Amino acid sequence: MTKADRTGAEAVSTGRDIDPITLSTVWHGFQSIGREMRHVIDRTAQNYLIAQLHDMAAGIWDVHGNTIAVPEGPTSMFLSQGFTVKYIMERMGHTLKPGDVILCNDPYKGYCNHLPDWGFFRPVFYQGELLFIVLTRGHQLDTGGAFPGGYFPNGYDIHAEGIMIPPIKVVDQGVERTDVLELIWNNVRWPEGVKIDNYALMAALQVADDRIVALLDKYGRDEVLECVDEMMDRMERSVRTQLAAVPDGTWSGESSTDDDGTVLDEQVTVRCDATIKGDELILDFSRSDGLRKGFVNCTYSSTYSRAVAGSFLYFDSALAEFHNEGSMRAVTVIAPEGSVVNATYPATVGGSPVNVGTQVLEATVNALSKAMPDKAIAGWGRRRGHYIAGIDPRTGERYVQTTTDADGGAGAVFGFDGYEGALGMSGLGSINRGSVEEIEIRFPWRTVKWHFVPDMSGAGKWRGGCGMLWEVENLGGDVGAATGSSDGDLTQPPGALGGEDGPLSRMYIRKGDDVTPARTHRMVQIRTGEILGKVSGGGGGVGDPFERDPERVLKDVIDEMTTIPYAKDVYGVVILDGDPPTLDAEATRALRATRATA
Repeated sequence: MTKADRTGAEAVSTGRDIDPITLSTVWHGFQSIGREMRHVIDRTAQNYLIAQLHDMAAGIWDVHGNTIAVPEGPTSMFLSQGFTVKYIMERMGHTLKPGDVILCNDPYKGYCNHLPDWGFFRPVFYQGELLFIVLTRGHQLDTGGAFPGGYFPNGYDIHAEGIMIPPIKVVDQGVERTDVLELIWNNVRWPEGVKIDNYALMAALQVADDRIVALLDKYGRDEVLECVDEMMDRMERSVRTQLAAVPDGTWSGESSTDDDGTVLDEQVTVRCDATIKGDELILDFSRSDGLRKGFVNCTYSSTYSRAVAGSFLYFDSALAEFHNEGSMRAVTVIAPEGSVVNATYPATVGGSPVNVGTQVLEATVNALSKAMPDKAIAGWGRRRGHYIAGIDPRTGERYVQTTTDADGGAGAVFGFDGYEGALGMSGLGSINRGSVEEIEIRFPWRTVKWHFVPDMSGAGKWRGGCGMLWEVENLGGDVGAATGSSDGDLTQPPGALGGEDGPLSRMYIRKGDDVTPARTHRMVQIRTGEILGKVSGGGGGVGDPFERDPERVLKDVIDEMTTIPYAKDVYGVVILDGDPPTLDAEATRALRATRATA
């Protein structure tokens, strides 16, 4: 009996008799509610991170912490939030009433990601019975701490990163606990802006409550709960079936970040050993580096989110929007306490969404690409964000600007080039780039250059998305900038199956011809009239570059993604300069044959 046959024979039938139309309606209904929550936040939030970049998430859980629907958003914000739901239920479950809202951002007393990501939870009751918990989470404009924004690279402990909020009721049976909220808002730098965003997040919870109650009214409590159980069991069977088709074995992957922001220029490495045994997947990070002094540490919940998200990339893409608790039952994540992938209090964790959250995801993907090479995925261009704090001379008011607009493109996937312009692997494309107009309206900065850079992607049979050149001029006063939300000066996104790694990135401050290098995970000063510039590497490649279709190389040259010398040296493709450039097929075959016989 084959492995797949054995697993299939042991699969447990649900035995439920559910009308397929009802099941589909309920299943899609929960997904739609999640998206509607995001839409409400989109339309009502004010801060650039949430309203423009969409650094937010929404989802639905049952009262046991089982994930029901998480349709969109940065993985770190919701895939592990079953832990938070369980934490809330253990400590507050007996006190919850209709109309309550709980706020939590604490990584150590609430299983959250990092302090700027505030989560609002609402219990959903039906006919007096608590059935579901809904969540909205968004990256706040500020959360207090030593430097605006939360990516301070050299805090003494986590308290330097901002206010820590364990699960606490901020709305009690529909009545706002104004004293509690005012205490919290008093500890951030832009209380009015944070207040607006908090109300936006809470308003979306009310919409979700209304929609879920309407679903229960239409189909009945028992039918909806039966559908939820069936949804989970179907996803579990699907994931286990796909794992069972992969030969048993263990594969290893790793990824590093430039440093931890305190001990400089000493790379921090995450190592993943992925074991497939039967229909189960174990992702073991025990060989990762120990706990760091700097802000790159991940809590277990953050590591769990990225690792599970990485595994989802290797399952049928038709399942992408429907993953739930059932999908996670087949995946075990091991991360030893007191390591960089399972931080203990009071370690700083501010950088975890970028470093080492990205590295957890990359190491997972690196390992699973070896297990399933026909689904291989390369690393994406590294995050090139920053936080700039200053005074806007147009208004005389303080501001904090953050953006990820300079990020390189996505990594290639077996059979496909990387997406151009996708942002940040840790968000898997769920976070947007901003717009020039929006940035210049909100902040005293003028965009000077913003375009793709040729030859700045990892080469391969399928190449990575291109790198970027991004320059902005400071039109305000002298400012401080934290480059903590960036990476890639020393480390590269890995390629796969012989594809090249994504290129290194660099950052600088320029005034006229005077150029001063700037580094990741640092604090820098940018004076009035100076230009902050970033050249960001793109994603890694998949497969041998000499196997890339010459016609695609020609198109890249025409599109100015690749130069003629690079095409010859890296891809073995001879392009004749002209208007337009043309392919020399015979010279290309001869050049590639030379390497094949070398």
